[in-house]
Amino acid sequence: MNGGPLDLRQVTAPGDVTPELRQALIGCWIEVTNAGGAAGFPFPPIDASQAAPAVDSLIEGLAPETSRLMVASINGDLAGWLNVRRDPSEVVSHWATLHHVQTRTSLRGRGIGAALMNHVRDIARDEMGLEQLHLAARGGVGLEDFYGRLGWKEIGRWPGALRLAPGGDRDEILMILTPL
Repeated sequence: MNGGPLDLRQVTAPGDVTPELRQALIGCWIEVTNAGGAAGFPFPPIDASQAAPAVDSLIEGLAPETSRLMVASINGDLAGWLNVRRDPSEVVSHWATLHHVQTRTSLRGRGIGAALMNHVRDIARDEMGLEQLHLAARGGVGLEDFYGRLGWKEIGRWPGALRLAPGGDRDEILMILTPL
């Protein structure tokens, strides 16, 4: 993938996901997971037999009020993506959680993840009417530093909550972005 302008867009309905985008999401998820990324599958390597059902479930759940997909592309090729989901219950509908923040491994360090995070912040505030965003990050891989540079604050840890291999426990770091 060559350089070019970064295109950021959101997808809010299952019918808006083309077969090409679906395949690109599956491919990115496999790539990121197999490179050791904290993207939802604990035991790499994975292949399409694991990633495709997860992508399909995420796509099926898209809805403007509760679940949106943020996509970053360069020259029409997927560069990264994330999912933002909120619970419609009135008690917690003022915040949402980010899931599966991913950037193609060959494009890391080019600001794509930061651009996605800033884009979702604007969408969450301006279109979804949210006041807070939450996320859980895997400890020990520098994610808290990345998110911290973008204004996120650590609000708690679950020590050893994630078992990635025998003897490979990691903390789960709870983070918040507020106000948006």
